Amino acid sequence: MCLAIPGKVVEIVDAANHIAKVDVGGVRRNVNVGMLEDEGVRIGDYVLIHVGFAMSKIDEREAEETLRLLTEIGQYETEVDQFKTSIE
Repeated sequence: MCLAIPGKVVEIVDAANHIAKVDVGGVRRNVNVGMLEDEGVRIGDYVLIHVGFAMSKIDEREAEETLRLLTEIGQYETEVDQFKTSIE
């Protein structure tokens, strides 16, 4: 199963093409944040990521709770492993 996982925006890589670098469990990958263009994405924001796209912005508390739940159900490591092996 592939879930959306929370990550923290650490860099805006290419604003024109809506690409940001996001940290998920110490792994950093470029993701497309274009779907959040109306909300504006800044360094330090938390987003839910699914297949290389940021689907929504969330607050830090929600990100932590989501990570806790994913860990509890045993999905977090699977999702992070998939994030690690994704093409940057």
